[in-house]
Amino acid sequence: MLRGRPRRGREAHAATGGDPVGEADPLEPAQERRVRAVLALGGVPQADLPDGVQQVRLRLLERAASGREAPRDVSAWAAVVASNLAMDWHRAKRRQERLGERLAALRQPAHPSGEDSSVLSVAVAQGLDELPDAQRQVVVLRFYADLPVRSIAEQLGVPEGTVKSRLHTAVRALRARLHEDEVV
Repeated sequence: MLRGRPRRGREAHAATGGDPVGEADPLEPAQERRVRAVLALGGVPQADLPDGVQQVRLRLLERAASGREAPRDVSAWAAVVASNLAMDWHRAKRRQERLGERLAALRQPAHPSGEDSSVLSVAVAQGLDELPDAQRQVVVLRFYADLPVRSIAEQLGVPEGTVKSRLHTAVRALRARLHEDEVV
């Protein structure tokens, strides 16, 4: 059980609406916001964010239902799962549509916050889109999900040096892109 005391028998089945796994939402509100941010920054459109959050929830519930122990850091685990989902979506989308069509939605922010920040946001989003998947993943997890390098390395199953190298290369590429576009 991820949170709360597990119930048994019919009481559990009735109290969870037929869900024998548990009664509580496995994602706290702050964790859900983090998952949404990771998905969005990974290229998942607003319309698909609720599905992505549900997928993370489902994987957490499946983990609990299978009897496996809850992740040591649920928030970090959920952010990495969200990042992986975003990468999967991004790969599928790339096969189906051109880059320009995907970025058209980003050019029209829901809450305009000034022309300069809007231009910067679009430029960063385009720069992230151009990064290789592994680099984009570590950038999103480090700077947007605010995970430490050690946690990213543990969750991805790679050495810390690999995470640092990917971050360095990605930041250098993003910086060059922003200078090239004369955004900064």
